[in-house]
Amino acid sequence: MQLNRKNEFSDIVLLIKQARYNAIKSVNTELIDLYWNVGQYIHERINNSDWGESVVKELADYLSKNEPDLKGFSDKNLWRMKQFYETYKDEPKLSTVLREISWSHNLAIFSRCKTMEEREFYLNIAQKESYSFRELDRQISAGLFERTMIGNTKLSTVLREIYQDEITNTFKDSYVFEFLGLPESHAEKELQKGLILQLKKFILEIGKDFLFISEEYRIQVGNTDFFIDLLFYHRGLQCLVAFELKAEKFKPEHLGQLNFYLEALDRDVKKPNENPSIGILLCKDKDNEVVEYALSRSLSPTMVSEYKMQLPDKKLLQKKIHELFEEQKYL
Repeated sequence: MQLNRKNEFSDIVLLIKQARYNAIKSVNTELIDLYWNVGQYIHERINNSDWGESVVKELADYLSKNEPDLKGFSDKNLWRMKQFYETYKDEPKLSTVLREISWSHNLAIFSRCKTMEEREFYLNIAQKESYSFRELDRQISAGLFERTMIGNTKLSTVLREIYQDEITNTFKDSYVFEFLGLPESHAEKELQKGLILQLKKFILEIGKDFLFISEEYRIQVGNTDFFIDLLFYHRGLQCLVAFELKAEKFKPEHLGQLNFYLEALDRDVKKPNENPSIGILLCKDKDNEVVEYALSRSLSPTMVSEYKMQLPDKKLLQKKIHELFEEQKYL
């Protein structure tokens, strides 16, 4: 087949796929609009005392008997539509993103999240990252919102100054690697090998804007070779991101090694149009006060995160984020 012909055919395939995507997106928008309108109708009828709770059951029975082709309108689902409308009726800024994700995604978010801030966070990240329902469900269970909010308060001063608003919600204070199946006691090499084997899940955990470059990335300084555990590129921040793995509790001297790597990346690897490299130190555990002292005079854009081998207690994370917001009121 001629090259030009192949390119023309590829263009047709692209048009078909784009049209199919637009059709699915349009159907989803119409479906969300329908559920919103049904929820609004039921809400107004009940609030005006025209209907009692039993009427919703009567409606579900009527639809089932007289319109058997209409699926998804059980009394339970009708109440969910009412809850959906009542949850967001005073949040017009979320109107667009609500209609860009599926009903199952919406249902998980408005039924499981406790605050509007948390709902808005998951709505936006589900749309931006194109999360599957399974991945969204996992991230809610893992307390992604709480971990991200806590993490945003513990970035180094240099990191905040360089990237300002772009850094918000990019990095977390802790990461959950339960998908590796490693025991609590493990070596750094085992952690590195496990992350490489499960690279797709690792990238989903840290964020889809991360592009993997290499494991054991070699940098040469003088006549000596050094190796960065994991090297990524972040599309949004337009910079290299070095991950250094420590299967132990954080020690201040770990930062010296990471800062050395960042200096080498910026001098010898970073392109002129790219931003300064960022370093992420992933430790098995950390003392937040020790981390704060260690980062306070660091001249490199770095942060220290801990990783967990199992899903965290979401109630504990919610308590921590509540305490954090309370502290910020008095700053």
